[in-house]
Amino acid sequence: MNWLQQLKQHRAIAVIRAPEKELGYQMAMAVASGGMRLIEITWNTAQAATLISQLRSELPQCCIGTGTLLNMNHLKDAIACGAQFLFTPHVDPQMIELAQSSGIPVIPGALTPTEIVTAWERGASCVKVFPVQAVGGVNYIKGLQGPLGQIPLIPTGGVNLDNARQFIQAGAIAVGLSGQLFPQSSLSSGNWQSISQTARDLLENLA
Repeated sequence: MNWLQQLKQHRAIAVIRAPEKELGYQMAMAVASGGMRLIEITWNTAQAATLISQLRSELPQCCIGTGTLLNMNHLKDAIACGAQFLFTPHVDPQMIELAQSSGIPVIPGALTPTEIVTAWERGASCVKVFPVQAVGGVNYIKGLQGPLGQIPLIPTGGVNLDNARQFIQAGAIAVGLSGQLFPQSSLSSGNWQSISQTARDLLENLA
């Protein structure tokens, strides 16, 4: 199944940013047991490369990627550790080109129509609209559909459990969620079951 098909099937990406590798591992296992199949370990997570390799071997049913890749070195290291998709917070044509030539989906972050079209024309597999809440949230995605409906968009930064479905209905191919999936109270108490349940509820809501 190719990347766009996976996005259409699963609709939600769990974005994990953790100060300790073990915490990142538990967060990933919790959402995976709740049925989430697209998991992003941000590059600024502790020992991100090791964690990505580990999750790839322990969760073969999931697609494990990374994000917050700021430069070419980050990108090369992420590809080397086996990341299956690559998010950047910005549009860097060289990074897009390298990912493309390595055969790995790259999803640059963009906000304005100019940035979105630039990323797409340079070869992005889809475009992350970030931070979407700052520019009107669901209505912004809706507004982009007329002129840019052919570009698959993944809004992040303002997507939550209540509005995720609205983003999909507005035309987004998928959504990225981080803090919403991992409330501080659940992380502090190690309540992984509640995180799994939240993931389950989210997927049911998007189905």
